[in-house]
Amino acid sequence: MKRVTGIGGIFFKANDPEALGHWYNQHLGIEMEDESPTSVFRWLEKDNPTVGGATVWALFPQATQYFGDPGSGFMINYRVDDLDALVAALRQEGVTVHGEIQETEHGRFIWISDPEGNRIELWQAPDSY
Repeated sequence: MKRVTGIGGIFFKANDPEALGHWYNQHLGIEMEDESPTSVFRWLEKDNPTVGGATVWALFPQATQYFGDPGSGFMINYRVDDLDALVAALRQEGVTVHGEIQETEHGRFIWISDPEGNRIELWQAPDSY
């Protein structure tokens, strides 16, 4: 079973997400979508260039609870092909898994922690993605 297939997103906290998003746009050319501090980098699969994908880059307010531990300043979202099989393997290996798989219009998600307490988001894209 292949575990991680790529990076689905990079998320980090900012004191002023909109102002920092503007800085990244002005100085690094990262364009924000819909006036929010989020950008989507689109790409084609290396082994199958007819299949597209995306990596999300997003800024969150300092007070977000989305990253789990309030002291965590970032979270990485990893793409996976078979979330059910991976979660079963991780649980068997003793990895900390937070809650159950969440089903959304954007795909299936679950969160784990590494040994240093960093929260990691695992994401299986929907078939229509």
